[in-house]
Amino acid sequence: MHPGRPSRTALAVAGLRAAHQIMDGPVVFADPVALPILGPGAEARIRSDEARLHTPTVRFLRASVVARSRFAEDTLATAVADGARQYVVLGAGLDTFAYRNPYPDLRVFEVDHPATQAWKRDMLAAAGILPPSSVAYAGVDFERDTLAEGLARAGFDRNRPAFVAWLGVAIYLTRDAILDTLRAIAALPVGSGIVFDYSLPPDTLSEKQRAAFQAMADRAAAEGEAWRSFFIPETLAADLSAVGFGTVTDVGAAELNPRYFAGRTDGLGLGGISRLAHAAVTSPSPIAPGL
Repeated sequence: MHPGRPSRTALAVAGLRAAHQIMDGPVVFADPVALPILGPGAEARIRSDEARLHTPTVRFLRASVVARSRFAEDTLATAVADGARQYVVLGAGLDTFAYRNPYPDLRVFEVDHPATQAWKRDMLAAAGILPPSSVAYAGVDFERDTLAEGLARAGFDRNRPAFVAWLGVAIYLTRDAILDTLRAIAALPVGSGIVFDYSLPPDTLSEKQRAAFQAMADRAAAEGEAWRSFFIPETLAADLSAVGFGTVTDVGAAELNPRYFAGRTDGLGLGGISRLAHAAVTSPSPIAPGL
């Protein structure tokens, strides 16, 4: 983490969301803030890089980014309909939901390193985007703070249900760190839940998938953000049950390509390397309260 700057991964993900808005049709994940948050000239910069953005590996990455965001916000809509009024974005980066939030009574908590949050708020100000009163910034430096402490400072109510999105983060963490975070979320009140993405182990992938996996992993490692953890769906489901979740839905390319990418002629779609899990809290946890 460099002072005053987000990770390169956060910038890359934001760039892929923005590229999707202007290069792909039909749009799977509509985000009117994706371009403005990147500052003046963002569209021109993206169009000048169009050849790279249309390579198979980058096209797969873009599909993964927009599919996981769409799935998380679709699932959030169900949680809000069921009564959740707190939304926690773990590793928020340059996520834009809080600035296009369609739910007037939904409180959004963005959790990230304070340096990333300061940089993001400067970007928002430069774009003329005023953070609404419904967003709270929970700055957490994990070398000094806990997630619970950061959320408490931001006004999070651990006695009320919350929906959590944790996208593009787990792969960089150890298995123990992942399970510790999931255990804390499973201890939230009934009605809470989480959506997160994870990668399959490389030895379970096809030759073509392994080549794409290695290309992406090598690039992340070169940026100082090595991939560390992988899961098999059946094992992960058992882990989620063990930490206290009641129901788990696990989806990948077979489920999401027909849902989000059917009928496309531009080749945009998921390649089967990563998956998404939605875990719900359906009964009180003996380890209460969470977070």
